[in-house]
Amino acid sequence: MTVQLATLCDSASDYSGKLCILGAFDTLCAREFPVVHPHCSLVIRLMFEPMDTGHHAFLIRCIDPAGQECLPPFDPAVDVSFPSNFVPFVTRNIVLNLQRLRIERQGVYRWVLELAGNVLFTIPLRVTLFDESRSTIGPAG
Repeated sequence: MTVQLATLCDSASDYSGKLCILGAFDTLCAREFPVVHPHCSLVIRLMFEPMDTGHHAFLIRCIDPAGQECLPPFDPAVDVSFPSNFVPFVTRNIVLNLQRLRIERQGVYRWVLELAGNVLFTIPLRVTLFDESRSTIGPAG
């Protein structure tokens, strides 16, 4: 099994195996904390080979800057089968749509993808305080 893609984005959809991603990001800026991000998606695309046939139960955890879980874990499962011996690989997408994601403080958050207690991939999210003095947007006029 190979993680082909893992990202946070503004939105994502899986249309019969075709993954559509809009607005991948790794940083959020807030004017104050706590902050609530209205909507985003966590997307993971996995590639499986014939030796990976079977049921795969994943665990996705969000870890805050202090190393603590800050959301309940997600536990998506993927069933992998192959239609014939001539298919060298199959892909599966995991799309988690996150509504009203509350972030308590600035720092680096990590989304951790695990399988059977082993970390497969980590997606960092840098959350920072917006510095108006460094903004390139001029006054409205």
